Amino acid sequence: MKLIRAYQQEFTFGIGRREKQLLFQMLQLYPLVPPAHHRLSQSGEGPAHDENQRLLEESLAEQRRENRREVQAMLSEPARFRETKEGLRFTLTGSEMEWLLQVLNDVRIGAWLALGEPEELELPEVTRTNAPYLLALESAGYFESALLDALGGKNPPRPRH
Repeated sequence: MKLIRAYQQEFTFGIGRREKQLLFQMLQLYPLVPPAHHRLSQSGEGPAHDENQRLLEESLAEQRRENRREVQAMLSEPARFRETKEGLRFTLTGSEMEWLLQVLNDVRIGAWLALGEPEELELPEVTRTNAPYLLALESAGYFESALLDALGGKNPPRPRH
């Protein structure tokens, strides 16, 4: 995926058909971070902690439902990807890119968690069980990098819990 044009708040990318298929597979995995991973605090202390944690979980669940609706809308929107003689053109607004970064980051962190939170240079050996998570980790990072580069950012940081 490569930025072709950025004008005001609209970004157009060139994307191959296989890249599009991979992006769609990444989006279908959302949400991948387990709900229990989001904790209000590490200590879990205080009189209102349980109630506040419940409110956090409800808020996150609603945000995930909304993001999931957006994912489905993106996947079903035919004008999002236009055929050209060079391949496909994929257009996003700045706010759509920020939303997509959040979704991809959830997939990336969820895959990293599923792999046992490996160190950056110590990824586990590929097995039938972990291969989908390794692919998700690397692919989500690839798309995040392309989007961040288009926004003028740097490569995404290593996932952290």
